[in-house]
Amino acid sequence: MTTIKITKMQGCGNDFVILDYSEYEKTGLSMDVLAKKLCDRNFGIGADGMIIPDTNPNGETDIAWYFYNSDGTTAQMCGNGMRCFAKYVYDKKLVNKKEFSVKTLAGVIKPEIQDDGTVKVNMGTPILEDEKIPFNGERTVQIRDKKFDLTPVSMGNPHCIIFTQEDPMHLAKNYGPDMEIHPYFPEKTNTEFVKVLSRNEIDMRVYERGCGITLACGTGACASVVACVLNNLTESRVKVNLLGGAVNVEWSGTQENTKQDIFLIGPAEYSFIAEYML
Repeated sequence: MTTIKITKMQGCGNDFVILDYSEYEKTGLSMDVLAKKLCDRNFGIGADGMIIPDTNPNGETDIAWYFYNSDGTTAQMCGNGMRCFAKYVYDKKLVNKKEFSVKTLAGVIKPEIQDDGTVKVNMGTPILEDEKIPFNGERTVQIRDKKFDLTPVSMGNPHCIIFTQEDPMHLAKNYGPDMEIHPYFPEKTNTEFVKVLSRNEIDMRVYERGCGITLACGTGACASVVACVLNNLTESRVKVNLLGGAVNVEWSGTQENTKQDIFLIGPAEYSFIAEYML
Protein backbone atom coordinates (compact mmCIF):
# COMPACT_ATOMS: atom_id res chain seq x y z
CA MET A 1 0.00 0.00 0.00
CA THR A 2 1.32 3.44 -1.01
CA THR A 3 1.09 6.37 1.40
CA ILE A 4 1.36 9.97 0.21
CA LYS A 5 1.46 13.25 2.13
CA ILE A 6 -1.27 15.71 1.20
CA THR A 7 -2.40 19.16 2.32
CA LYS A 8 -6.03 20.27 2.26
CA MET A 9 -6.68 24.02 1.80
CA GLN A 10 -9.66 26.21 1.06
CA GLY A 11 -10.46 29.72 -0.07
CA CYS A 12 -13.99 30.81 0.77
CA GLY A 13 -14.96 27.15 0.93
CA ASN A 14 -13.57 26.32 -2.52
CA ASP A 15 -11.36 23.42 -1.42
CA PHE A 16 -8.27 21.76 -2.86
CA VAL A 17 -5.95 18.83 -2.27
CA ILE A 18 -2.33 19.91 -2.74
CA LEU A 19 0.64 17.55 -2.93
CA ASP A 20 4.27 17.88 -3.95
CA TYR A 21 5.38 16.40 -7.26
CA SER A 22 7.60 13.89 -5.43
CA GLU A 23 4.51 12.58 -3.62
CA TYR A 24 2.60 12.34 -6.90
CA GLU A 25 5.40 10.24 -8.42
CA LYS A 26 4.89 7.61 -5.71
CA THR A 27 1.36 6.89 -6.90
CA GLY A 28 2.11 5.50 -10.36
CA LEU A 29 -1.17 7.05 -11.54
CA SER A 30 -1.86 9.64 -14.19
CA MET A 31 -2.78 13.02 -12.77
CA ASP A 32 -6.36 12.91 -14.04
CA VAL A 33 -6.99 9.53 -12.40
CA LEU A 34 -5.37 10.67 -9.15
CA ALA A 35 -7.45 13.86 -9.12
CA LYS A 36 -10.71 11.93 -9.43
CA LYS A 37 -9.61 9.55 -6.69
CA LEU A 38 -8.45 12.19 -4.19
CA CYS A 39 -11.30 14.63 -4.84
CA ASP A 40 -14.08 12.07 -4.45
CA ARG A 41 -16.10 13.18 -1.42
CA ASN A 42 -17.29 9.67 -0.59
CA PHE A 43 -14.29 7.45 -1.26
CA GLY A 44 -11.43 9.97 -1.25
CA ILE A 45 -10.47 13.11 0.63
CA GLY A 46 -13.02 15.34 -1.02
CA ALA A 47 -12.19 18.55 -2.88
CA ASP A 48 -13.13 20.75 -5.82
CA GLY A 49 -9.70 20.25 -7.35
CA MET A 50 -6.16 18.90 -7.08
CA ILE A 51 -3.03 21.05 -7.34
CA ILE A 52 0.58 19.90 -7.83
CA PRO A 53 3.43 22.46 -7.87
CA ASP A 54 5.98 22.31 -10.67
CA THR A 55 9.23 23.81 -9.43
CA ASN A 56 10.96 23.53 -12.83
CA PRO A 57 9.09 25.84 -15.22
CA ASN A 58 12.13 26.21 -17.54
CA GLY A 59 12.99 29.69 -16.31
CA GLU A 60 9.85 31.29 -17.74
CA THR A 61 8.33 31.94 -14.30
CA ASP A 62 9.24 31.42 -10.66
CA ILE A 63 7.03 28.32 -10.44
CA ALA A 64 4.23 26.51 -12.29
CA TRP A 65 1.31 24.29 -11.36
CA TYR A 66 -0.74 21.34 -12.51
CA PHE A 67 -4.42 21.97 -11.76
CA TYR A 68 -7.18 19.39 -12.14
CA ASN A 69 -10.90 19.63 -11.48
CA SER A 70 -12.61 17.00 -9.35
CA ASP A 71 -13.76 15.16 -12.49
CA GLY A 72 -10.19 14.77 -13.75
CA THR A 73 -10.32 17.51 -16.36
CA THR A 74 -7.72 20.29 -16.47
CA ALA A 75 -8.63 23.93 -15.88
CA GLN A 76 -6.82 26.91 -17.33
CA MET A 77 -7.11 28.94 -14.12
CA CYS A 78 -8.71 29.01 -10.68
CA GLY A 79 -8.57 32.15 -8.56
CA ASN A 80 -9.30 30.52 -5.21
CA GLY A 81 -6.94 27.69 -6.06
CA MET A 82 -4.22 30.17 -6.97
CA ARG A 83 -4.48 31.88 -3.58
CA CYS A 84 -4.16 28.54 -1.78
CA PHE A 85 -1.33 27.48 -4.07
CA ALA A 86 0.52 30.76 -3.46
CA LYS A 87 0.33 30.42 0.31
CA TYR A 88 1.35 26.75 0.14
CA VAL A 89 4.48 27.25 -2.00
CA TYR A 90 5.53 30.33 -0.02
CA ASP A 91 5.14 28.60 3.35
CA LYS A 92 7.02 25.53 2.08
CA LYS A 93 9.76 27.83 0.73
CA LEU A 94 9.31 26.57 -2.81
CA VAL A 95 9.51 30.29 -3.63
CA ASN A 96 11.44 32.79 -1.55
CA LYS A 97 9.50 36.00 -2.13
CA LYS A 98 5.99 37.23 -1.36
CA GLU A 99 5.24 38.31 -4.91
CA PHE A 100 6.07 35.84 -7.68
CA SER A 101 5.01 34.52 -11.07
CA VAL A 102 3.17 31.27 -11.81
CA LYS A 103 2.89 29.53 -15.17
CA THR A 104 -0.65 28.31 -15.85
CA LEU A 105 -2.62 27.20 -18.90
CA ALA A 106 -4.14 30.70 -18.84
CA GLY A 107 -0.73 32.36 -19.03
CA VAL A 108 1.44 33.93 -16.33
CA ILE A 109 -0.38 34.78 -13.08
CA LYS A 110 1.19 36.88 -10.31
CA PRO A 111 0.05 36.32 -6.71
CA GLU A 112 1.24 38.36 -3.73
CA ILE A 113 1.11 37.30 -0.08
CA GLN A 114 -0.36 40.17 1.97
CA ASP A 115 0.72 41.09 5.50
CA ASP A 116 -2.73 40.22 6.86
CA GLY A 117 -2.52 36.68 5.48
CA THR A 118 -4.80 37.22 2.52
CA VAL A 119 -3.51 36.77 -1.02
CA LYS A 120 -3.81 39.32 -3.82
CA VAL A 121 -3.68 37.86 -7.29
CA ASN A 122 -3.10 39.75 -10.51
CA MET A 123 -5.49 37.70 -12.65
CA GLY A 124 -4.37 39.31 -15.90
CA THR A 125 -6.57 40.93 -18.53
CA PRO A 126 -10.11 39.69 -19.18
CA ILE A 127 -10.78 38.28 -22.64
CA LEU A 128 -13.91 39.57 -24.35
CA GLU A 129 -13.47 38.50 -27.98
CA ASP A 130 -16.04 35.78 -28.76
CA GLU A 131 -13.62 33.55 -30.66
CA LYS A 132 -11.10 33.63 -27.81
CA ILE A 133 -13.55 32.91 -24.96
CA PRO A 134 -14.69 30.79 -26.93
CA PHE A 135 -18.34 31.78 -27.48
CA ASN A 136 -20.40 31.16 -30.58
CA GLY A 137 -24.00 32.30 -30.26
CA GLU A 138 -26.50 34.99 -29.38
CA ARG A 139 -26.51 37.21 -26.30
CA THR A 140 -29.80 35.66 -25.18
CA VAL A 141 -30.69 32.02 -24.62
CA GLN A 142 -33.87 30.11 -23.84
CA ILE A 143 -33.50 27.32 -21.25
CA ARG A 144 -36.83 25.57 -20.80
CA ASP A 145 -39.13 28.18 -19.17
CA LYS A 146 -36.47 30.90 -18.77
CA LYS A 147 -34.92 33.40 -21.13
CA PHE A 148 -31.52 34.71 -20.06
CA ASP A 149 -29.37 37.61 -21.22
CA LEU A 150 -25.72 36.54 -21.36
CA THR A 151 -22.42 38.35 -20.88
CA PRO A 152 -19.60 36.00 -21.92
CA VAL A 153 -16.15 36.68 -20.44
CA SER A 154 -12.95 34.65 -20.26
CA MET A 155 -10.43 34.85 -17.44
CA GLY A 156 -8.33 32.24 -19.22
CA ASN A 157 -11.34 29.96 -18.78
CA PRO A 158 -14.84 30.60 -20.16
CA HIS A 159 -17.57 32.25 -18.09
CA CYS A 160 -21.19 33.15 -18.71
CA ILE A 161 -22.58 35.87 -16.45
CA ILE A 162 -26.36 36.17 -15.98
CA PHE A 163 -27.81 39.06 -13.98
CA THR A 164 -30.96 38.40 -12.01
CA GLN A 165 -33.25 39.74 -9.29
CA GLU A 166 -34.28 36.18 -8.43
CA ASP A 167 -32.53 33.82 -6.00
CA PRO A 168 -29.17 33.20 -7.74
CA MET A 169 -28.68 29.84 -5.98
CA HIS A 170 -32.00 28.52 -7.27
CA LEU A 171 -31.01 29.48 -10.80
CA ALA A 172 -27.51 28.01 -10.46
CA LYS A 173 -28.88 24.66 -9.32
CA ASN A 174 -31.65 24.45 -11.89
CA TYR A 175 -30.10 26.06 -14.96
CA GLY A 176 -26.35 25.82 -14.40
CA PRO A 177 -26.07 22.25 -15.74
CA ASP A 178 -27.80 23.28 -18.99
CA MET A 179 -25.58 26.32 -19.43
CA GLU A 180 -22.38 24.34 -18.79
CA ILE A 181 -22.94 22.21 -21.89
CA HIS A 182 -24.82 24.72 -24.04
CA PRO A 183 -23.62 24.65 -27.69
CA TYR A 184 -22.92 28.39 -27.53
CA PHE A 185 -19.81 27.41 -25.53
CA PRO A 186 -17.75 24.84 -27.49
CA GLU A 187 -15.42 24.24 -24.50
CA LYS A 188 -18.30 24.29 -21.99
CA THR A 189 -18.57 27.15 -19.51
CA ASN A 190 -18.71 28.24 -15.90
CA THR A 191 -21.98 30.07 -15.23
CA GLU A 192 -22.36 32.88 -12.69
CA PHE A 193 -25.79 34.07 -11.58
CA VAL A 194 -25.35 37.58 -10.17
CA LYS A 195 -27.62 39.79 -8.09
CA VAL A 196 -26.40 43.38 -7.81
CA LEU A 197 -26.88 44.77 -4.29
CA SER A 198 -25.23 48.18 -4.75
CA ARG A 199 -22.58 49.94 -6.83
CA ASN A 200 -19.94 48.22 -4.71
CA GLU A 201 -21.44 44.85 -3.74
CA ILE A 202 -22.92 41.81 -5.47
CA ASP A 203 -24.12 38.32 -4.61
CA MET A 204 -22.85 35.57 -6.92
CA ARG A 205 -23.61 31.85 -7.18
CA VAL A 206 -21.77 29.64 -9.61
CA TYR A 207 -22.12 26.38 -11.46
CA GLU A 208 -18.55 25.48 -12.34
CA ARG A 209 -17.48 23.61 -15.43
CA GLY A 210 -16.29 20.16 -14.36
CA CYS A 211 -17.35 20.64 -10.72
CA GLY A 212 -20.98 21.71 -10.44
CA ILE A 213 -22.13 23.96 -7.59
CA THR A 214 -19.14 25.19 -5.56
CA LEU A 215 -18.87 27.49 -2.56
CA ALA A 216 -16.70 29.98 -4.43
CA CYS A 217 -15.03 30.70 -7.77
CA GLY A 218 -12.27 33.29 -8.03
CA THR A 219 -12.19 33.58 -11.80
CA GLY A 220 -15.98 33.72 -11.71
CA ALA A 221 -15.88 36.60 -9.22
CA CYS A 222 -13.52 38.48 -11.54
CA ALA A 223 -15.56 37.74 -14.65
CA SER A 224 -18.71 38.88 -12.82
CA VAL A 225 -17.18 42.24 -11.88
CA VAL A 226 -15.98 42.75 -15.46
CA ALA A 227 -19.53 42.09 -16.65
CA CYS A 228 -20.91 44.47 -13.99
CA VAL A 229 -18.60 47.30 -15.04
CA LEU A 230 -19.25 46.77 -18.75
CA ASN A 231 -23.00 46.88 -18.10
CA ASN A 232 -22.60 49.98 -15.84
CA LEU A 233 -23.99 48.16 -12.81
CA THR A 234 -21.10 48.72 -10.36
CA GLU A 235 -17.98 50.74 -9.75
CA SER A 236 -14.46 49.35 -10.23
CA ARG A 237 -14.03 47.99 -6.68
CA VAL A 238 -16.60 45.39 -5.70
CA LYS A 239 -17.21 43.07 -2.77
CA VAL A 240 -18.36 39.72 -4.14
CA ASN A 241 -20.42 37.63 -1.74
CA LEU A 242 -19.99 33.94 -2.46
CA LEU A 243 -21.65 30.96 -0.83
CA GLY A 244 -18.50 30.30 1.21
CA GLY A 245 -17.46 33.85 2.03
CA ALA A 246 -16.48 37.11 0.34
CA VAL A 247 -13.66 38.31 -1.90
CA ASN A 248 -12.79 41.76 -3.21
CA VAL A 249 -12.23 42.44 -6.89
CA GLU A 250 -10.64 45.53 -8.44
CA TRP A 251 -10.76 46.36 -12.16
CA SER A 252 -10.09 49.79 -13.64
CA GLY A 253 -11.28 48.81 -17.10
CA THR A 254 -14.03 50.60 -19.06
CA GLN A 255 -16.09 49.89 -22.14
CA GLU A 256 -13.55 51.93 -24.10
CA ASN A 257 -10.46 50.41 -22.46
CA THR A 258 -10.87 46.79 -21.40
CA LYS A 259 -7.16 45.91 -21.50
CA GLN A 260 -6.61 46.45 -17.78
CA ASP A 261 -5.43 43.85 -15.28
CA ILE A 262 -7.94 42.64 -12.71
CA PHE A 263 -7.05 41.89 -9.08
CA LEU A 264 -8.60 39.32 -6.74
CA ILE A 265 -8.06 39.63 -2.98
CA GLY A 266 -9.23 37.02 -0.51
CA PRO A 267 -8.37 34.38 2.10
CA ALA A 268 -6.42 31.14 1.73
CA GLU A 269 -6.55 28.81 4.70
CA TYR A 270 -5.25 25.40 5.72
CA SER A 271 -7.75 22.69 6.58
CA PHE A 272 -5.38 19.85 7.49
CA ILE A 273 -2.20 17.97 6.61
CA ALA A 274 -2.46 14.20 6.41
CA GLU A 275 -1.17 10.94 4.97
CA TYR A 276 -3.42 9.27 2.44
CA MET A 277 -3.29 5.57 1.69
CA LEU A 278 -3.85 4.60 -1.94
